[in-house]
Amino acid sequence: MPDWLIERGIGETRAVRIEQDEIVEAQILLDGVTAAGTVLEARLRQAGTPAIAEAKGQEFLLPKGARGHAEGSLVRIEVTREAIPGTEPWKRPLARLAGEEPAGAPPIDGETLPFPAPADRLEAAGWSDLLEEARSGIVRFEGGELRISPTPAMTLIDVDGTLPPEQLAWQAAAQAARAILRHGIGGSLGIDFPTLTGKAQRQAIAEIIDSILPQPFERTAVNGFGFLQIVRPRRHASLFELAQDRAAFEARAIVRRAAFEPAGPKRLAAHPAVIAVLGSHPGWLEALASQVGGAVTLRADASIPIHGGYAETP
Repeated sequence: MPDWLIERGIGETRAVRIEQDEIVEAQILLDGVTAAGTVLEARLRQAGTPAIAEAKGQEFLLPKGARGHAEGSLVRIEVTREAIPGTEPWKRPLARLAGEEPAGAPPIDGETLPFPAPADRLEAAGWSDLLEEARSGIVRFEGGELRISPTPAMTLIDVDGTLPPEQLAWQAAAQAARAILRHGIGGSLGIDFPTLTGKAQRQAIAEIIDSILPQPFERTAVNGFGFLQIVRPRRHASLFELAQDRAAFEARAIVRRAAFEPAGPKRLAAHPAVIAVLGSHPGWLEALASQVGGAVTLRADASIPIHGGYAETP
């Protein structure tokens, strides 16, 4: 069985890696986002270091510049980091100069699923639970929980629980490493563990993370205040970052759920913010109507929680 399952849905492509019937890695690529690894023809809008190039109506930041190329010239670039939700200029997609011919991103090596399929293999492995973690920012485990918060500087993971501090820290280290992998968190991360006085105890926490989180990454030691920093390659938005654009996140989720409903006309009932997103993407509704074999209409209801949308029979 291939390592990854790929589902090309409506509005997004989902890829998951499953071990022992559980999702251990996941990635979502939104329609319209240029995937990391794509090589493009671009025009250099700003020379120097960093440089800015434009392709397909979007700006890409080249942190290492574009030496040897004048402003206004055509260059080939490879996307090294996809667009990240947020308005900060440093969250623009990143790229580097490339010598290769223009080409799409290398495909993920895995099995492409039909969509919708007779059996929902992603859901069977915990897709809804994964989305709930992303939207809530909470990963629970026996005796404690992680609260995960993306910020402009880094993703912060706060540890809380009822276990004794040393036991809580050990459990949280394993859970944090798994959550980082499961939700595709890259870049700079900070984990705030319970304060432990012993150096051996702090080293044991770091070794737990080393044993679970695959390379490449760099980390600090756990300091006397219980804080550890990790830096990982960042090529994609994490699921927590995608969930920050909440209405769009929930709109794509309700479309996926509706696609697995029995055939026939559908009315999508949801919070007005979610309905506004769906209404602005008529192509999504047309694709869903084709899949379910019936017209798809919308109903806004402010009493429905933003995550509580559902499909109903008109």
